[in-house]
Amino acid sequence: MYTVIPSMEPIGGEVSHGAASISAGEERSYWRWSKNDFFPEPSFRNWGAYRAALSRTGPRLRDRLLHRSTDAAELLALPRRSEHGLRRCLSWWDLAWLGFGSVVGTGIFVITGQEARFAAGPAIPLSYAAAGLSALLSSFVYAEFASDVPSAGGSFSYLRIELGEFLAYLAAANILLEALVGAAGLARSWTSYFATLLGREPDSLRIHAPALAAGFDLLDPIAVVVLIACSSVALFGTRGTSTLNWITSLLSVAVIGFIIVAGFIHADPANLAPFFPNGAKGVFEAAAVVYWAYTGFDMVATMAEETRNPARDVPLGLVGSMSAITVVYCVMALVLVMMQRFDQLDPNAAYAVAFAAAGMKWAKYLVALGALKGMTTGLLVGALGQGRYTTQIARAHMIPPYFALVHPKTGTPVYATLLVTISSACIAFFSSLDVLATVSSISTLFIFALVALALLVRRYYNREVTPRANLLKLVFFLAVIVASSVGASAYWNSNPKGWIGYAITMPVWFLSTLGLAVFVPQQRAPKVWGVPLVPWLPSLSIATNLFLMGSLGYEAFVRFGICTAVMLVYYVLVGLHATYDAAHEENDTETIKVEA
Repeated sequence: MYTVIPSMEPIGGEVSHGAASISAGEERSYWRWSKNDFFPEPSFRNWGAYRAALSRTGPRLRDRLLHRSTDAAELLALPRRSEHGLRRCLSWWDLAWLGFGSVVGTGIFVITGQEARFAAGPAIPLSYAAAGLSALLSSFVYAEFASDVPSAGGSFSYLRIELGEFLAYLAAANILLEALVGAAGLARSWTSYFATLLGREPDSLRIHAPALAAGFDLLDPIAVVVLIACSSVALFGTRGTSTLNWITSLLSVAVIGFIIVAGFIHADPANLAPFFPNGAKGVFEAAAVVYWAYTGFDMVATMAEETRNPARDVPLGLVGSMSAITVVYCVMALVLVMMQRFDQLDPNAAYAVAFAAAGMKWAKYLVALGALKGMTTGLLVGALGQGRYTTQIARAHMIPPYFALVHPKTGTPVYATLLVTISSACIAFFSSLDVLATVSSISTLFIFALVALALLVRRYYNREVTPRANLLKLVFFLAVIVASSVGASAYWNSNPKGWIGYAITMPVWFLSTLGLAVFVPQQRAPKVWGVPLVPWLPSLSIATNLFLMGSLGYEAFVRFGICTAVMLVYYVLVGLHATYDAAHEENDTETIKVEA
């Protein structure tokens, strides 16, 4: 039901920004740069106003913790703050290839040999299957949300609607961290593979700066140039970027086809023994690492706002591409361990060395070319998706709304894309990112688990209809699902000798999911496309993502905790007050709300 809310005077005085800052008939220049564009909220008008805002942190925090957005706010109200709209120009064909281009990069070429040799052994295809199942479950969840809420914010918007602003902020901060670190790492990998293609050592094209600390002393100007080049293409239009992506992705298909066919020709089934050198634990430890090879598919969900028919095209493009990629990854991993014994694999260049051992030394250049192309399209699609995430986060005023502005001619978020690109370029120029890589992985799994949880809330809770008794049952069953999943992961990583822990946690997970299915009626049906077998598949998605999170190890959680603490400090000092003011701003036009 649509309700018209009259404009109200916000606490602290008048504020106008976003679409509301444009009076009738006035067209502001896109290329502008003022304090009011970055911090238009009353809390940041001057130091006195900021001190007053800080003194009201407690009440404001309570206000925002309880706030949940609506579908209409994400789809109608927030996009107006961009002043110009993103252009609907994509089909399911574009989305499928964007999914392929964003996922199939260095991961399969870089980490397969490493994890096959030191963790899973010849069972590495099972690691890819386990990670692929988790990714596929998450893609189902994202497809339903993107069909119902085709917003550029992706998981950020979904969490704002269902779990509230605070958890959405944590997701947004982790999304930005993942975007910066992931793009920088991919760009540095591009330099390494380019050097290999030239027949040189991976670090030979970097500049050694002995005055800097270890890990930051190899400067990489090529990575900076590659990042800027890919982002420049993305800035000039979504449609052209998509077309370039699917045309160039045909090269990846050719390289993968060569690896599979030539690999099976030189395969020896005897290399598969022993199949489980490190047992099931090695398989799942490798699964947590190779999951990185699947990351990037969530970028497709951020393109829903630019899709002609998102309700139909997003599920086709997202689920279709992830299903195909999972099969391809498993087959490629199987080819590798059949070509060469797992304990002889080169952890850094497994495919190239395996083909060289088979008498095809020239193939390493083909593999390097395929990886280089995969990284390029990964950066290209990443520039698209990261810019859209950042745009929606800025629309909500969690970062300055200046970065929400969409260029009137190109229909792209120029400032948001530049923000991510410049930040990533600074990191890529200095840092090898060995430490931040694990933070990126754990951030991704954390967000995927939250989105699956949000889908169950969306299906089983309607804030105006659900009785309190059903709400309490929903909260109880969800808490038990999460607790049992965390318990199973913790027990697995404690290196147990028996199965007593699984005999407790797995039945508890099963019974809590069954209880949700039997005792809590669904309050909402998907508008067009929905996840099948609810609540089982979303519950399984929560369990698998939390299980893989637990497999990343203690150090990853310490780094994740430190990053989260820094994010919370920013929220309390800046984000909280900006979003509070934005929620209470004066609008000359009517504010449309939807009560779910």
